[in-house]
Amino acid sequence: MNHKAFFRHKVVVIIGASGGIGRALALALARCEARVVLASRDEEKLGALRADVRRQGGEALAVKMDIGSFSDTQHMAEVAIAQWGKIDILIANAGQYVQNITGEIDLRAYEHSLAVNFMGTLHAVKSVLPEMVRRGRGHIVIVNSLDAKKGIVGDGPYVAAKAALDGLGDVLRQELKPLGIHLTSIYPGRVDTPMLRDLKVPWISPKMSPDKVVRAMIRGIKKKKAAVAVPATFFLLGPLNDMFPRLMDRVYRVLKIEGTTESES
Repeated sequence: MNHKAFFRHKVVVIIGASGGIGRALALALARCEARVVLASRDEEKLGALRADVRRQGGEALAVKMDIGSFSDTQHMAEVAIAQWGKIDILIANAGQYVQNITGEIDLRAYEHSLAVNFMGTLHAVKSVLPEMVRRGRGHIVIVNSLDAKKGIVGDGPYVAAKAALDGLGDVLRQELKPLGIHLTSIYPGRVDTPMLRDLKVPWISPKMSPDKVVRAMIRGIKKKKAAVAVPATFFLLGPLNDMFPRLMDRVYRVLKIEGTTESES
């Protein structure tokens, strides 16, 4: 499917662009001749990606920033607007897989996960909204996780932050639509990225390629979908867990959905 006509010359901010889903998305949008703002903490990887984007026909701007700093995300938005005069799409993709597998509640793990996975996204959204509201158009994409729909043992900090993000997206989608701004929440299963490099998963929950998520994300943006699950059948997880929580607990336990890390194997 040809997406070039839709994305050509659109200014797309990609938070967490240096690897995984963010990198794959940047390269896909480069082929569509989009103008991409690449944001992450890894300046070296950003520079390499910017060169790759330009080689594929896209325009790229690299901005080093820490998603945990609101002043950093504000600066990123200011740089993007100064360069291209607008921000059409925000992809809030930065995140960190934070677990709590000790058997005791680790407050620092929860605080850190909320700071990165929830507040970081909120920082980015708040930074781009004034310009979108001014123009009366824009699209925000929140990259969430299926963990927001059904929690996995040991993933408490990550699940808590993603569930909070789920609620935020639901509210913002309703509040922003009258202003001409659309919001799409993306719920991928496990993705083969550096974040999950050391996690071995069961056959029923295999890691998928970032490109698969990107294809679904691009379709969701074009169709202005409220939510996109990848794979699409996984959208059943939420309703099934609501109706049969103990059954779903048992299914996850029997199938060992939590997987194992290299240190455990």
